[in-house]
Amino acid sequence: MRILGIDPGYATTGFGLLESDGHGNDRLLRYGVVTTPPELPFPRRLEILFDDLTELVTVTKPDVSAVEELFWGHNITTGIGVSHGRGVILLALTKAGIPVFEYTPMQVKQAVVGYGKAEKRQVMDMTRRLLHMEKVARPDDAADAIAIALCHARSQTSMLARLKQE
Repeated sequence: MRILGIDPGYATTGFGLLESDGHGNDRLLRYGVVTTPPELPFPRRLEILFDDLTELVTVTKPDVSAVEELFWGHNITTGIGVSHGRGVILLALTKAGIPVFEYTPMQVKQAVVGYGKAEKRQVMDMTRRLLHMEKVARPDDAADAIAIALCHARSQTSMLARLKQE
């Protein structure tokens, strides 16, 4: 199963593509970011995000996607922009026929580190270790997307997921 992890945004959207056999054997295939130029009007940036994500799924051919749910911090203005970006991302994935699974930051931390309140650096380091990477992926948005994909891969190997498949 090819899993496309997405760390949503509108300026920078991280992505990570894993291949998982459903038995805990996961392999990182590709990662990076989709960016939009800050000088463009916001609606144009959303259009670029949609087009680039559509091209990404066409090229990478994921079976499923895992998208992080938003955590509302202190900056509401940024949160609203990211929400718009996330909506465009969900639309692009759905129009491409890619099933979407959503995970909270706490679920990602729990699945990757084993502790829902783990620090970001712990998640990044454990992701590196689990996928046998030489170094942590950069930028952070890409590293986060890889962790989100890994969260889905690990949740699909859980006993509950196996019972649902039988």
